Amino acid sequence: MENAALLQAIIENAIDGIITIDDRGHIESINPSGCRLFGYSPDEVVGKNIAMLMPPPDRDRHDQYISRYQHTGEAHIIGKGREVQGLRKDGSTFPFRLAVSEVQYSGRKIYTGFIHDLSKEKEAEDRLKDYATHLEDLVHERTQSLKMSVEALQHAKEEVSQSLEKEKELGQMKSRFVSMASHEFRTPLSSIQLSAVLIEKYAQDFNNPNITKHIGRIKNSVGNLTGILNDFLSLEKLEAGKVEAVIDAFDIVKFSEEITEEMQLTAKQAQHIIYQHTGTASMVKLDQALLKNCIINLISNAIKYSGGDSFIEFNTELNDKQLIVVIKDNGIGIPESDQKHLFEAFFRAHNTGNIPGTGLGLNIVTRYARLMNGTIDFKSQVNRGTSFTLTFPIVQ
Repeated sequence: MENAALLQAIIENAIDGIITIDDRGHIESINPSGCRLFGYSPDEVVGKNIAMLMPPPDRDRHDQYISRYQHTGEAHIIGKGREVQGLRKDGSTFPFRLAVSEVQYSGRKIYTGFIHDLSKEKEAEDRLKDYATHLEDLVHERTQSLKMSVEALQHAKEEVSQSLEKEKELGQMKSRFVSMASHEFRTPLSSIQLSAVLIEKYAQDFNNPNITKHIGRIKNSVGNLTGILNDFLSLEKLEAGKVEAVIDAFDIVKFSEEITEEMQLTAKQAQHIIYQHTGTASMVKLDQALLKNCIINLISNAIKYSGGDSFIEFNTELNDKQLIVVIKDNGIGIPESDQKHLFEAFFRAHNTGNIPGTGLGLNIVTRYARLMNGTIDFKSQVNRGTSFTLTFPIVQ
């Protein structure tokens, strides 16, 4: 008796709905949670066919399910869990997860259904989908706007470069654009990036590949736009004479190892960045920020224009006269006809295809190297890779 009372108390206080039916589909019992879910009192459902709690087409098929199982033993519902729709007394429907088990009791079969309401989970999932779609539309809108601005700037540069007066007009227009980009785009891009990270965190419980895919698109788009902004801001500062080399002493090996670790996180799957240093000394005097920008730009290009399952070599050599930095990849290479224009602003080799880029990176690297009295050189063959070499004189 005590065990029976305990079992009854558990059923009466269960959070999920629990319903039992006989082998003809008639309801024998329903617990309070089940009554609340469907909006009925026990007297209104006990003795009735379970089909009254189902919307079409399950309502019309339920008796066939039971009959087929009793004759063939082939289970479509019993012993399995699945997501179905329930019909409330007021005619509304709601989603729930249904688990049905078969029990032999007093020489007859009793079927027990456990009902877990999914309404809140479905509402939360729908809100996340709507928010992800909204963010993707917002990023697309910002992307198109920025692309139009960049295209307009490049077109204007081609037109005004024919004369000194037009060159001055280009400078003024570029300054206005950079100022607008810095203030009008950076703040919303940061907000979009943060929102995407939060959505990714909250959506982990749903394990929905579509949400993950769209969040990845958002984050990639934001990263591309941020890179474009950084290139234009760097170019504007260089041309305005706002960049000066700040020379200080630092350990080139430790400096390079930190860059290698940082860039490995951005590499493609199965890409490996291998760093080596030649020389007994490691202390140099250069501008760390400018040198880091140069190296990161060159390694980023190596990552971008090389395939997966490849190695990127990053070497430093320090002797009595100079510091030599070499970044080498085995990527798509640079066509010979394009090599003479490689360090020009806005120039991109014709074999880059749909790989994103502004054509400013190498121009910026060259100008940063010159600020530290350095030089840049390269060797490249199509489909056999490219090697860039930065050389800096030793400052005592």
